[in-house]
Amino acid sequence: MDRKIKKITSRSNPVCIHIKKLGTSRSYREEHGLFLCDGMKLLNEALSSGMRIDCILSSTIIDFELPDDTCVYHVSESIIDSLSPLKSSGDILFTCKIPDHNDYSYNIGTHILLDTIQDPGNVGSIIRSANAFGIDSVILTDNSADIFNLKTIRASMGAVFKQQINIINYNDIYNLKQSGIKIIGTASKDFSVEICKVSLENVIIVLGNEGQGISKELLELCDEIITIPLAPGCESLNVAAAASIIMWVASKERVK
Repeated sequence: MDRKIKKITSRSNPVCIHIKKLGTSRSYREEHGLFLCDGMKLLNEALSSGMRIDCILSSTIIDFELPDDTCVYHVSESIIDSLSPLKSSGDILFTCKIPDHNDYSYNIGTHILLDTIQDPGNVGSIIRSANAFGIDSVILTDNSADIFNLKTIRASMGAVFKQQINIINYNDIYNLKQSGIKIIGTASKDFSVEICKVSLENVIIVLGNEGQGISKELLELCDEIITIPLAPGCESLNVAAAASIIMWVASKERVK
């Protein structure tokens, strides 16, 4: 590459301190409008998706073109290991600009709403499935896991760079309901309807917290409650597995 790559030899370097904070603090990410990613595969995904790459720390050679305004630093593997919030880190850490969450219309299409889902791995897996099944958007309540947590980004396998994602609060959802948008909840309750008996077009489908399910506030806004038929003796599915099934059914409905 025809660029001057700076070398960092100490983890106390201000750039390293900045990277460390991006990996560990949601408020720091929001303050600086940046989030942390790792690995060559995710770097390629980010570039191909048009993400703005702010800076890169690498212990290996990058043999492809990067944007001119991207800062590149060479560091040791031990420094990368010390900066990554995950146990197993790759040979590259890089930061991306957090995209703007523009106003978005939910009147047409199929949308998945994640209500207080706390596990970043579940959120990332759901975003990955949503992208695979052509779901129009993934919506998160503002008390859900951070989509820019490195665990979320890893679990999404780069889908977080491509999928339409929005963050809203309960008041926003109430206003959507008042505008006439149909909201469908998911739960294993006696009054629920089997998923195959309900249209999943032009709706918002709510998936609830891993332990508590959908909050009372949102449950009261749901027009219908659907369930996935399970084998006798099986009470529930992991929320990411349930989401994948629901989105697959929705995608099959679209191509009829």
